Amino acid sequence: MKLVDFSIARRRMVDREVVARGVKDPAVLEAMRKVPRHLFVEEALWGQAYSDFSLPIGCKQTISQPYIVGFMTEALRLQPGDRVLEIGTGSGYQAAVLAHIVGRVYSVERHPELARRARRVLDSVGCSSVNIKVSDGTTGWPDQAPFDAIITTAGAPAVPEDLCGQLCPGGRLVIPVGDRRNQVLVRVTREGEGRFREERLLDCRFVPLIGRCGWSEGGE
Repeated sequence: MKLVDFSIARRRMVDREVVARGVKDPAVLEAMRKVPRHLFVEEALWGQAYSDFSLPIGCKQTISQPYIVGFMTEALRLQPGDRVLEIGTGSGYQAAVLAHIVGRVYSVERHPELARRARRVLDSVGCSSVNIKVSDGTTGWPDQAPFDAIITTAGAPAVPEDLCGQLCPGGRLVIPVGDRRNQVLVRVTREGEGRFREERLLDCRFVPLIGRCGWSEGGE
């Protein structure tokens, strides 16, 4: 069997699907060129790992398409040393991209099976600086707050107040908001005590954010 050079596929993915569609942040692009996306999906899907679409990872969850990962990461406006919270660890791929930019990442996942698998893969690719907790992500990670940036990889019916409250002054939250099928990607910036600025960025479609401050399990 011919071996695939995934480093070439990875560079091509970034150039064709991320750079060509407007993502410009050098730190984001460099991280995506380094992180081996194929390792975050089942081996049977490796041949599709560098195409620009989402893929199943189990538990009715998906790994986001590369363009969306790049767009959302750039929208966080990250700086080295930032403390970042991710809601929805999933495969661990987004957390790995974040870790290459900022170092320390806190990630919450509600499915123990996905959290365990993500932990194994992240450790195998040298991202041991990602902290994972199994919990209701809609309430954030209060013990580690405040955060410079929060990214939510599932669609919420509204922006969770608990997450806004865990932003430090100037902190950014990027989250899909809408119904269970279609959302708008929103960036919320904390401008002061009780003051937040909201920007609409992009139409998108994510799996629903389940939890106390999100959608109910199995609801419509």
